[in-house]
Amino acid sequence: MREKPIIHRLQGSAFPVNAYLVEAPNGVVLVDSTLTRSDGRAIRARIDDLGKPLLGALVTHAHPDHYGALVEIVRDEAVPIVATAGVDHVIRRDDPAKEQILRPMFGDEWPSQRIFPNRTVSDGESVTFDGVSFTVTDLGPGESPHDSIWTLEGDEGIAFVGDLVYNHMHAYLADGFHAQWLENIERARSQFDPETVFYVGHGSPAEPALLNWQAAYIRTLLDAVQAVDPGEPSDAAVRDVTLRMKSFLDTDDLLFLMQLSVPALQRS
Repeated sequence: MREKPIIHRLQGSAFPVNAYLVEAPNGVVLVDSTLTRSDGRAIRARIDDLGKPLLGALVTHAHPDHYGALVEIVRDEAVPIVATAGVDHVIRRDDPAKEQILRPMFGDEWPSQRIFPNRTVSDGESVTFDGVSFTVTDLGPGESPHDSIWTLEGDEGIAFVGDLVYNHMHAYLADGFHAQWLENIERARSQFDPETVFYVGHGSPAEPALLNWQAAYIRTLLDAVQAVDPGEPSDAAVRDVTLRMKSFLDTDDLLFLMQLSVPALQRS
C-alpha cells in the first residue's frame, strides 16, 4: 500500500500565516508560502531537513502573504508553481501596489524580487506530484480578488482552502468582495463532507463547521460598519467597529486586518 502523504503546517513568525508542506515518499509539495524572507528561509530549511526535493508549489489565492516568500523557498529551482489563471493574473496585476504597501511595513523582510506562478490550471483540473494529486476549485473573487481551493485527492478528506475561512482570527474585507465571499462559503458548504479537514491560511486546521462562524463574522462586521454614523471621523469609526467586533471575537489576532477594512467598507 502506498504511503499517505504527511502534512506539515508552518506558521510564519513575522506574520501569522500558514504554509504547508505535503510530504510524499520521494518529494515535497508546498501549498502557499508565507510573507517574509525570514519565514521563507525557515520553510526552505525545513524542506532541506526532510531530505527530499521540492517537487512543486500551489498558490491558493492572490494575497501577498501567500506568495511573497516563494522566492526564498523555490530559489532558482525549475519547479512548477501552479495557480488558477485568475489567481496568477491578480498576483501579477497587483504586485506593484503591494510593493508600495508592504515595503514601508516590512522593509527588507519583504522580498525585493518576487516570483509568480509559472503554470496555470482551470477549475476542476488536477496536478500530480510523486503520485499525490491535487484538484483545484476556482472560486473567483471572495476574500481576495481571486481565490481557489486545492483538494488532496484520495480518501484523506483534506482541502487547502486558503483564506476562505480564518480559524477564529479577525479577517480582511478591504478588497470589497464580501457578497461573493459569502457565496463561496455556501458553495464550500455543499462541496465538502463534514469530516473534511480544512487546512486554512490563518490558524489551526478545522472542520467545515467553521464556515458557519466565518459567515457570521462577515455579516457582523458589515452590520457594524453600517451602524456607524456616516459623518463620524474615520478613526472614531474604526474604534466603534473594533469594540463591536471584539464582543464577537475577543482576540487581537489579525485585528489590524479588520481595522484596515473599515474605511474601505464605509466607501463601498
